[in-house]
Amino acid sequence: MGAAALRTGKIGGARVRVRGWSGRSGLAKVDLYTRGTVYLLIWVALLALTLLMLTRPVRLGAHPVVAVGAPLLALANGVVSTLLARRAMDAYLGQGPVPRRLVFRAAVVAALATGTALWLAATVGMEGMLPMALSTALVPFVTGHCLIVRRRTTVLLHAGVLALLAVLVPLTGRGTAETLFTLGTVAFTIGWLAFTARISMWVLAVMWELREARDVQARLAVAEERLRFGRDLHDVLGRNLAVIALKSELAVQLAQRGGEGPALEQMTEVQRIARESQREVRDVVRGYRGADLRTELDGARGVLGAAGIRCTIGSPEAGPPADGLPVEIQSALAWVVREATTNVLRHGEAEHCAIGLTTTSGAAVLTVENDGVRSPAAPGTRGTGLTGLRERLTALGGTLEAGPVPGARFRLTARVPVPASGRPDVPRQEPGDSAGGTDGPARVSAPGGTDERPPGTEPGGTGRGGVTYGTGRDRV
Repeated sequence: MGAAALRTGKIGGARVRVRGWSGRSGLAKVDLYTRGTVYLLIWVALLALTLLMLTRPVRLGAHPVVAVGAPLLALANGVVSTLLARRAMDAYLGQGPVPRRLVFRAAVVAALATGTALWLAATVGMEGMLPMALSTALVPFVTGHCLIVRRRTTVLLHAGVLALLAVLVPLTGRGTAETLFTLGTVAFTIGWLAFTARISMWVLAVMWELREARDVQARLAVAEERLRFGRDLHDVLGRNLAVIALKSELAVQLAQRGGEGPALEQMTEVQRIARESQREVRDVVRGYRGADLRTELDGARGVLGAAGIRCTIGSPEAGPPADGLPVEIQSALAWVVREATTNVLRHGEAEHCAIGLTTTSGAAVLTVENDGVRSPAAPGTRGTGLTGLRERLTALGGTLEAGPVPGARFRLTARVPVPASGRPDVPRQEPGDSAGGTDGPARVSAPGGTDERPPGTEPGGTGRGGVTYGTGRDRV
């Protein structure tokens, strides 16, 4: 640590570690400086009042009890006002209330100190010292009290004190000019120091609010990264786990029928997919993974074909026009293909799945359509896969629509604008908008019946691999 960052001392035989100036953060330094300034105002006034109570006219002309009690009263005024200022500063920063009893005690001691100053001015004279005596008697209380009441209350309190002094000061034998001078001095002193204390604490409060805003921003960044990680982990493992379950079931059936060779091939493929999933999970953790559209399309054809589902992608000869799209759009559409393939495998009893990709009117449109849609399932079941897709597409200005179509088929349509610049035009989200919310262009559901469905449109039944959909237990 820095020089003198932590100093060690002994108090009552115990070792105490005190953090030095260089070991504090910037906000801690400002906090210490501001609080020290407020305490300094109080104790400078206390010192001045004590010295006034020890001057020659007071020591020689006042009653012995008053001569001894006045400095002690000034000291008590400083101690009680310091306690009030400490609690008042905490209350100003929202760190706890101020006890009413403490405010009352500080007010009583300040009133006694002020009354003592007026009494001494009337009995021993204190020529030229009354303005300072009254100011220093009132400053300790006013410095803390102005932090716990509104500005208007502070102004009214000062006005009331000045009105009372306007009645009491002439009783000490002062003339009109000296009375006005005394009132002006007191008004300026207590007003200026109250303003100084309040503006200093206001600056400190603003800095604490900025610190809290930075903490909130950091927490939001962590939450956003957690959401990203959960979404990517779902997208990465969803299809692979579905394929592993499908191929494991197929291997069991082949082994039961005596086909050890084909069963071994299926389990070898399961092992390969498991290792690939492990690698992809590591990539997700590092935050570097990006989906490739062409690879996902080829993978979808192979996976669906292995499951006995005939898959066509664009025209059998040319394939979809994916090469000219920006990388961001290709990656987002690749995730759509992966999630749609997963849901075709896990939900419904599809025999054919058609995937098409076209670029028209400045937008890339990906459609995934499958048959095998069965009876609706129970409403209210929801998943997270298509919500994650909506987040990805909304970030690029795109939309996701899904639902049943005539002919007992299910269609998912992803549309992303492709600007002339070749970069996706990301819209500005207003406060309250959520990419993954439920107030988007349309409610979405997965091919074959799945994640977010309007009531009455959920396909039901039992899919491949013993997955019962409509219950919400086994959906990705």
